[in-house]
Amino acid sequence: MVSVSPTHHSSEEHQSSSIPTIDMSLDRYTVSKKIVQACEDYGFFKLVNHGIPNHIISSMEEQSYDFFSKPAWEKQEAGPPSPFGYGCKSIGLKGDMGELEYILLEANPASISRRSTTMSTHPKKFSDAVTEYVQTIRDLSCEVLDHMAQGLQLPDKSLSCLIKDNDNDSCFRVNHYPPFEANYKITNSMNCPVVGFGEHCDPQIITILRSNHVGGLQIYSKENHWISVPPHPAEFCVFVGDALQVLTNKRFLSARHRVLANFSKQSRISMMYFGAPSLAASLSCLPATNSPFQPRLYRHFTWGEYKKVVYSGRLGEQRLHFFELS
Repeated sequence: MVSVSPTHHSSEEHQSSSIPTIDMSLDRYTVSKKIVQACEDYGFFKLVNHGIPNHIISSMEEQSYDFFSKPAWEKQEAGPPSPFGYGCKSIGLKGDMGELEYILLEANPASISRRSTTMSTHPKKFSDAVTEYVQTIRDLSCEVLDHMAQGLQLPDKSLSCLIKDNDNDSCFRVNHYPPFEANYKITNSMNCPVVGFGEHCDPQIITILRSNHVGGLQIYSKENHWISVPPHPAEFCVFVGDALQVLTNKRFLSARHRVLANFSKQSRISMMYFGAPSLAASLSCLPATNSPFQPRLYRHFTWGEYKKVVYSGRLGEQRLHFFELS
C-alpha cells in the first residue's frame, strides 16, 4: 500500500508523549479506569508490566525471523494466502498492496500444527512456539477485556467470553517489513510519506500487537493527525476493533492506524493477535451501554455478516455505517 491514505486526513505527524501507557501492576480499579479512558480517547494504548515471559516472546520472534529469512521460493510453498498462509505485498483480494510479507494463521492449536509443516523445517518447534505465544496473548486479551468490562460496569466476563468461545474466529498474523530500498525522500504528489501498510481499522474485537525495535506504526487521533508510536520490545500495543465499538455502543472508537515503509537498515517484525467471536455471535451494544440518553446506534448483526462485508471491500474502507440505525 505505497499510497496516500484513502481519506483526506492531515499528514502532519505528532510526538507520542500523549499516548496512554497502562501499567498492569497497578491496582485493578486504577487499571480498569485508565483502560476505559484510553479506549474513549484513542481506541489504543500500550501495556507495560503485563507479565508475559520473555522466553515466549523471544521464541516466537526467533521462529518468525527463521521463516522470513528463507529464500522466496521456499516461503512461497506456504502460500498463497487463502486467506491463511504466506503472502507477499498483495494484501486481501481487492488489489491492496504493501511493502511487506506476512503469515496469517488461525489461532487454534490444530490449525497451527497443520500449517507448521509448510512453515518450518522443524514443524514441532514452530508449532509449539506459535501455540504458546497465541494462547498466552489470548489470556492477556481476556484480562484486558475483563478490565474493560469492570470499567464500563458490565457483567463480569461479558466481553472476554466472546473470544473464549470454542468456535471463536480469532487469528494470528506476523508482518515482516524488509528495509525499503527506494530513496528515503520519495513521496507522492501530496507530499505524504511512503506507507508500508495502509490506513485501516481492525474489524475484530481487540488486537494485541508486539513489534521489535524498528518503528513505523502510527495511530490517527481525534484531532485529525497521525501520532507515531515508538517501538519498545517489552511493551504490547492494544487496539479497539470495530466489533468492540459496536458492543460498547460507540463509547469506544475503533483505532485507525497504518505502518510507514521501513527505511531502517534492519527488518521490522510485528506480531498481532486478533481476538474475534464466533461467526454466529451477535454484535449488538451490551445493555449497560445504552439508555434513553444514549440510544442504540447499530442494528443487530452477526460477526459472520460483518466479516463478509469487510472482506468484500478494499483495505481502509469504513463499513460500520452499513449497520447503523437511522
